[in-house]
Amino acid sequence: MSLKEFKTRIKIKADIEDVFAAFTNPFTIELWSGYPAVMPSTPGEEFSLWEDDIVGKLLELEANSTIVQEWYFGEQSQASIATLKFFPQGATVQIDLIHTNIPEEAFEDVTEGWTRYYLGAIKEFLEVE
Repeated sequence: MSLKEFKTRIKIKADIEDVFAAFTNPFTIELWSGYPAVMPSTPGEEFSLWEDDIVGKLLELEANSTIVQEWYFGEQSQASIATLKFFPQGATVQIDLIHTNIPEEAFEDVTEGWTRYYLGAIKEFLEVE
């Protein structure tokens, strides 16, 4: 099975606390995604988004700075790791995403999901004037 990596960067015009909450607070996630979310604040606990379309485990959480998650893709030997780093820059927050070991057959769905339904939805939600 071939594994791929996805990297992207996005800037969101909002406060760091609001941006970080959009990734970590289940209530905020429900507001922008339209679905109930399970998002723990304790590393080692499991998360679930979009009615279990995305499930995995929280590996690391550093407030307003870093989120590291393992995403589950069936019987995969190498962990698929999504790392989000947050950089406040004046009135905006830059988010760098690296998602490693994505199965080739899921790559298109995952990259579109990140770009459009995850990062894109958060940007749209937070940048409402």
